Amino acid sequence: MPAPTPLESAAEDTAAPAPGPASRPGGLADASDAELVALCREGRQSAWVALVRRFQRLVYTVPRRAGLSEEQAADVFQLCFATLHEQLARLQQPERVQAWLVTTARRETLRLIELSRRTVSTTVAGIDADGESRSEDLCDGLPGPDPLPDDQLERLQMQHRVRRALQQLEPRSRELVECLFLRDPPLSYEEVAERLQISPGSVGPTRARCLEKLRVLLNELA
Repeated sequence: MPAPTPLESAAEDTAAPAPGPASRPGGLADASDAELVALCREGRQSAWVALVRRFQRLVYTVPRRAGLSEEQAADVFQLCFATLHEQLARLQQPERVQAWLVTTARRETLRLIELSRRTVSTTVAGIDADGESRSEDLCDGLPGPDPLPDDQLERLQMQHRVRRALQQLEPRSRELVECLFLRDPPLSYEEVAERLQISPGSVGPTRARCLEKLRVLLNELA
């Protein structure tokens, strides 16, 4: 499995209990996956919108990373959320809705890849001048039959949790983390201090506090 990034390494094993969505400033944006599913089951359209927004990038990334086109990825996206909407009442582990979506996206991605390979094989088989099939050569440009191994899917899900945690940080803390970890190249302490209008000597302690906040959020999202 690829080595975790510095932000991903901020997660620890023990998760703190999270308050209900109504008692948190972020409302539905801060609700747990299970809470959102429960609200969706009650017919809350705002909860469904929040659920789709939470996972739309993750679901779309699965087929795109596998080599599918934007149009095919959109088809995977639509099928995943349409199926989820139909299965909400029967979802046995609502806290694992993220894993359910990733599994569904992966399954549909593989189905489309296999369909593409069969279509190419059927279309071009036996059409060359020598009477030999060229389907294998043309299929070489298509995505492989197993383009997303488990470790890549786990990495995608971890990146998704990091993005969610960053969104829940207050703007000043989020900007500091983005400057130090997400820019290429990262800003120096002096540049960060100038950008945030703080002293260079306070960047290190502020960084530590921001990472601690991020660690707590990652634990809650685990």
